[in-house]
Amino acid sequence: MPEMSAGWRSPFRWNNSTASRGRPAGIPLQDADRYDPLMTARQEILEKVRQRLPKGPVPEAPPERWTVYPQPNCQFAAVLTAVGGRCVEAADADAANADLLALPAYISAVKRVSCVPGVGTSNLDLAAIADPHALAEVEFAVLPGELAVAENGAVWVSTDSVLERTLFFLSQHLALVVPAGHVVSNLHEAYRRLDVARRRFGAFISGPSKTADIEQSLVIGAHGARSLTVYLLGPPPA
Repeated sequence: MPEMSAGWRSPFRWNNSTASRGRPAGIPLQDADRYDPLMTARQEILEKVRQRLPKGPVPEAPPERWTVYPQPNCQFAAVLTAVGGRCVEAADADAANADLLALPAYISAVKRVSCVPGVGTSNLDLAAIADPHALAEVEFAVLPGELAVAENGAVWVSTDSVLERTLFFLSQHLALVVPAGHVVSNLHEAYRRLDVARRRFGAFISGPSKTADIEQSLVIGAHGARSLTVYLLGPPPA
C-alpha cells in the first residue's frame, strides 16, 4: 500500500474528541484525522486470512475418474431430448435440410439465417445489420457448433464462424450443426480440446431455454431460443 503523504486527508474526517473515543489502538491522536477505517478493515481481514492459511504440503489432486460413455453420441441425444431439445443424426447436409424442411418453425419463419454452408438458407444479410438488437427479429437460425458434451447435452459455440454472437440467444428457434465425430463424454474432455484463451467469445448451450423460477410455472424461451435442434452431421464415429 503506498505511503500516505502529509497532505492526505481521508473522506472519514474525525475530530480529536471522536478519535480519542473510537480510534483503533496504534493510531496516534495527532494522526486520527488521517485514519481511513476502510483501509484498516481491509488490512485486518487480509491478516486474518494469512493467519489461517493451511500448513504443510498442498494435497494432491484426486485421480481423474470422469464418466466415460461407450456411445457418447447416443448419450448426448438422450440427455438433449430429456431437457426438451432434439438431436438428429444426419449423414450429410441433404439429410439435415430434409429434416429442416419438415420443421414447422423453419417453414413458417419469415426471417431465417444460416451460417453453416450447405445447411439451411438465409434471407437476411447479416453484413447489413448495424445494430445487433435487430437480430431479435430472426425467427430461425442455423449455426455451427464445435463440439457436444454427452453428460449434459451441451454444445460449445463461439464467434469463430458467426459474425454476431447475439444470434445464439435472440433467435426464436435455433439449430446447431456439430460434426458427428465431435461428441465427448464429459466437460473435462471438452476443455482439453478447447483453446478458450484465443476465443473472443464462447459458451456452452443446451436447450431450449427455460425457467420455472416464477410461481414454479415452466416458461420456454425465457432467456434464449424456444426450441433447439442439434444435427450431428456426418458418419458416426467407429
